Amino acid sequence: MSQGLDLGKYPVLVVDDESDNLDAFRFNFGRTFQLLLAGSGEEALALARQHDVAAIVTDQRMPKMTGLDLLKAAREIRPDAVGIIVTAFTDVDVLIEAINLGRIYRYVTKPWDSKEVRGVLTHAVERFALQRENRRLGEQLAAYVGMLSKDAHGAFSFGAIVGESPALREVLTRVEQVAKTSSTVLLRGETGTGKEMVARAIHINSARESRPFVRLNCGALAPGVLESELFGHEKGSFTGAVARRLGRFELADGGTLFLDEVGDLPLDVQVKLLRVLQEREFERVGGSETIKVDVRVVSATHRDLERQIADGTFREDLYYRLNVFPIQLPPLRDRQSDIPLLAEHFLQKYAPGAGKPVHGIDAGAVAALTGYPWPGNVRELENLIERALILARGSEITAADLEFTRRPSAAAAGALAATSAQRTSDGARPLGERLHEQERGAIVAAIDSAQGNIAHAARALGINRSTLYYRLRKHGLEHLLPMRESPAGGADPTGAPPAS
Repeated sequence: MSQGLDLGKYPVLVVDDESDNLDAFRFNFGRTFQLLLAGSGEEALALARQHDVAAIVTDQRMPKMTGLDLLKAAREIRPDAVGIIVTAFTDVDVLIEAINLGRIYRYVTKPWDSKEVRGVLTHAVERFALQRENRRLGEQLAAYVGMLSKDAHGAFSFGAIVGESPALREVLTRVEQVAKTSSTVLLRGETGTGKEMVARAIHINSARESRPFVRLNCGALAPGVLESELFGHEKGSFTGAVARRLGRFELADGGTLFLDEVGDLPLDVQVKLLRVLQEREFERVGGSETIKVDVRVVSATHRDLERQIADGTFREDLYYRLNVFPIQLPPLRDRQSDIPLLAEHFLQKYAPGAGKPVHGIDAGAVAALTGYPWPGNVRELENLIERALILARGSEITAADLEFTRRPSAAAAGALAATSAQRTSDGARPLGERLHEQERGAIVAAIDSAQGNIAHAARALGINRSTLYYRLRKHGLEHLLPMRESPAGGADPTGAPPAS
């Protein structure tokens, strides 16, 4: 194990009341091991309180406190430290008994041989490191199993992401490109667009598939709690810290950590996250031990990080670390052809638990779904289908069973109904023609809901005003606009610039 272990990483405490013996240890082993030297048991205990020592090498016969007494007292402070006694032949019987009782690891007789002592120290440090690693892995497993009981971890592949639209295919292409690498990924998009599902797809299609996928919503926790959740804490580090706890970075070691709503991180936590991304190491809250991890970070946000950088609420250097490979997730209104597929998917998901023989969605309901602007995106669609199943009175979900978050007015509903009737009469028309009518219905509904306010209608549709003007002309809907927008609108319906 020593071939891959940095022996100088872990402090070794050497205790002897004779300075010549301490100098001999420094001369022979100071270049290989990180030595802490003490001239008495009291001094040694003080150093043990300050440093996370891997081994304690002590002379047996010292004034006031023997080596065995020292190791007994040190066990209360550093229970993992490996005890080694340096002694004369006359004490061997006592030390063999101490070894048999597990009080010390080894003893070295005087005069000692440097090669023998080097081997003993090496094995002691290896033993300490192995004990620490085994304990860490045990804690990681226990904590991860506990986390899974609260947040079941499903295996996601590309096939689990529902949709065939060009916008979604572009996202999946980028996911496939980055999944096999270890690059940091930043997922951007509105709330409810499926960022966590895409993060899981990246993980499950990577070389880290067999390792943990751990998630944390950065916007759901107070700053103090967030730091502990990310990096863990030591026992007694704050009120309520009754035991050591591993953070999400340790739980995700070897796997993927998904940081949702990363734009909500406070600045002090951003600094610590930046260090982990750069150095792959951190300390637990209240701890001094540096912990190294191998974690791939996938983060997500719906916020404008560039604006936050300008406002001073998000670090520019952290942004560049997170934004190595950005993926923009499209809103549902830009995936209209996926809406019927998603609705059917959610119907199959929730129908078994609804206790009703509902097995389809009629044409009128499909028309209403595709004509709605979906401010809450896929998550809103999922919730709406679940609610519609509860309200459904027949074998299919109808338009009457749909309770939208923002209902279109009667005029817009009439336009949707007309579109639905036409679609029902000729369902075999080309897809492009049907999508053309779906877009027309969505524009009519948005303008009617906004009471003719072009800026509000464009915002609801997720497009800018010039694009909305173009699509109004494309669909022959200029009559829905006033002759000229108010000065606040700032544009003429024809697309000409406002008068200066």
